[in-house]
Amino acid sequence: MLNLTRSRVLDKLRNGEIALSFKSNLSCPRTVEIAALAGFDCVWLCNEHVPNDWQTLERQVLAGRAGGTDVMVRVERGSYSDLIKPLEMNASGLLVPHVMSADEARLIVRNTRFHPVGRRPADGGNADGCFTMLPFAEYIRFVNENRFVMIQIEDHEALDELDEICAVPGIDAIFFGPGDFSQSIGVPGEINHPEVKRVRKLVAETARKHGKFAATVGGTANLAELAGEGFRFINLGSDVTTLAAHCRSTMEEATKIAKTVALKEK
Repeated sequence: MLNLTRSRVLDKLRNGEIALSFKSNLSCPRTVEIAALAGFDCVWLCNEHVPNDWQTLERQVLAGRAGGTDVMVRVERGSYSDLIKPLEMNASGLLVPHVMSADEARLIVRNTRFHPVGRRPADGGNADGCFTMLPFAEYIRFVNENRFVMIQIEDHEALDELDEICAVPGIDAIFFGPGDFSQSIGVPGEINHPEVKRVRKLVAETARKHGKFAATVGGTANLAELAGEGFRFINLGSDVTTLAAHCRSTMEEATKIAKTVALKEK
């Protein structure tokens, strides 16, 4: 009997719950499995900024599946193959960066959704089609219903067509990226700048108006605030920020202790 895995993220979002994600920049599948075992609903892998190859991504997707969590891949901006390969690996969803127009959003849907929503090129001979063991009609129906497509609004130019972008059928969620957006308006890194926060709320409102889920990045300190604004998919930290913070704080504390010990010995 074939084991078809529903999207944990979609199930929670459709049930009115909040889905929590953890980002992994590192190449180790164990990092993904640890986040999954800790209880995160999704692990976000990056193929836009990170030099991990396809086989590394495949192992990380398998690790997420083993841990019972969704895996979302932020794709690089290339051909349609760059969009669908993570789905063929059986990733639960895609995150497409820097979407600027409704036409672009419609093209993403065309390339990532099967009939009748789009015209995604079909194979069925990979993990998402159970390596041809899933009947074709059932395959395209199941994937259309249980794999999510999320697009990022992270440039001020996209605001000109925000309503149209959010209205495009076949897009599940609209993800506001505060970092790049802050750069696009000339205040790089100021993610709590009044204009960044205004647009963050606008994106959430517009997404919800058109029946889309709102997504962004945050932390436990502002999780309640983001949820109050209507965000239902929230990424909380990453492996690199966690590791970097631990290494820095440990070294700072250890250096103070070492200096104290050295002074006592003099």
